[in-house]
Amino acid sequence: MTTNKTTLRTALIAGVSFLTMAGAANAQTAQDSEARIAALEAQLAALSGQIADLKAATAANVKDVRSAQSATTVTLANSRPTIATGDGAFSVSFRGIFQADAALYDQRDAGPLSTDFRRGSFGDAAENDRARDLGDGANVRRARIGIEGKAFGAFDYNMVYDFGGSGTEEAGKISSAWVQYSGYPVKVRAGIYAPVTSLEDASNNTGSLFVERASVAETVRGLAGGDGRAAVGLLANGERWNVSAAVTGNTVTTQTYDEQLGFVGRVAYVPFKGKDWLIHVGANANLIIDPAAGGPDVASAGGAVTNVRLRDRPELRVDGTRLIDTGNIDADGVTALGLELGAQHKNLYAQAEYFQIDVERRTGALSDPKFDGWYVQAGWTLTGEPRRYNIATAGFDNPRPAKPFNPKKAQWGAVELAARYSTFDLNHLAGGPGNPALPGAIRGGEQNILSLGVNWYLNNVVTVSGAYRNVEVRRLSPGGTAFVAGSTPVAGAQVGQDLDIWSLRTQYAF
Repeated sequence: MTTNKTTLRTALIAGVSFLTMAGAANAQTAQDSEARIAALEAQLAALSGQIADLKAATAANVKDVRSAQSATTVTLANSRPTIATGDGAFSVSFRGIFQADAALYDQRDAGPLSTDFRRGSFGDAAENDRARDLGDGANVRRARIGIEGKAFGAFDYNMVYDFGGSGTEEAGKISSAWVQYSGYPVKVRAGIYAPVTSLEDASNNTGSLFVERASVAETVRGLAGGDGRAAVGLLANGERWNVSAAVTGNTVTTQTYDEQLGFVGRVAYVPFKGKDWLIHVGANANLIIDPAAGGPDVASAGGAVTNVRLRDRPELRVDGTRLIDTGNIDADGVTALGLELGAQHKNLYAQAEYFQIDVERRTGALSDPKFDGWYVQAGWTLTGEPRRYNIATAGFDNPRPAKPFNPKKAQWGAVELAARYSTFDLNHLAGGPGNPALPGAIRGGEQNILSLGVNWYLNNVVTVSGAYRNVEVRRLSPGGTAFVAGSTPVAGAQVGQDLDIWSLRTQYAF
């Protein structure tokens, strides 16, 4: 009995202990849960505060970004003032070019017209006098001011007026005034501008190797391109290629009866390219599809005369006399085709072009004249800076000095040596000296020029260029009254000459 009581008492004690422990455990678990819930509630409260702060900061940042996008900025990079909106959708940059040339023409002393047969353009008494004594002096080659920029993000524009020119020959005129839609890979440009006609023309006129283009390239440029040309064109380029085409009319300074219709097309490619070298190849076409009419188109009189004329100066414009000249050719059209080759390796660069010019006469009684010309030129920057290849134009622009001119720091800018040889033949059935001209012959002359120069780039806006030219002109007189009545040498007489030219240009461009 006693044993049973003892067993029962033990069981009761054990049960009470178990219940006590279970209660304690339950009490502890409840306390832990409440603590965890309180901690979670505190964390949620902290996160809510952080989210509220983040929302406020984000709203402020968005407001700041929007304010920055709508803000107007003013910069002055390379002396070029630019005003732009923060998002770049609208901008205007001011552009300016000033080029002053001086020259010394070294030629034999002039004689009277009756014995000194050196001549200039056909039918120009002033040029015939000047050809015997080209004028030393100075000339403002270009003095341009204008603006360029963007509108609504996808439109580009450019408006430039030229106050300079070759003496009284070229008064002030519009150089460019165009608008371009750039929203597609193929850009569309319309207005007054100079379509790129060749590799020589692809270089900026402030950064070309010499102060004037090679004679044949300059003459081809004037067929359907050149400054102030009315045109509508397409432009596109990739990492290694460039294609452009334009339908053109007259220049802004030319007024005719029926306006000229022309075409300029060009394709360029970089087939080989390394870290500091490249090869450029290209081809171009410059066409006069319909020459400008020289008078009313009267059917009974055989239609209006449509003349074309090819002539040029000895690659300098201080004196405007042209020493080679085809005179007027009554033509149905002109086709000029060119091939391009260029190369660059570090600070050494070279380029060459060949052009053939075919003129289709309006009458089949005379043979169609063909002319050609070529040049090769090279530049070497002594200070190491390379010329810059611009794929947007597929041309070589001037080097930029790594250390702008600053004598206090013993910095002298960049110095480039330049050389070029060019030849341009405007003869067709010219025959030999002392012989009369054949029917349909054109004695426009052949001009060969060796040029040596030095370009000193003091900084990105100031340049000084000096050059020497040895000019050889071989040209026969057609006789009659081709030059001026009473002063035209006999047929077959040599009316060309040899001379040397020393020139200097100072330039400020931004």
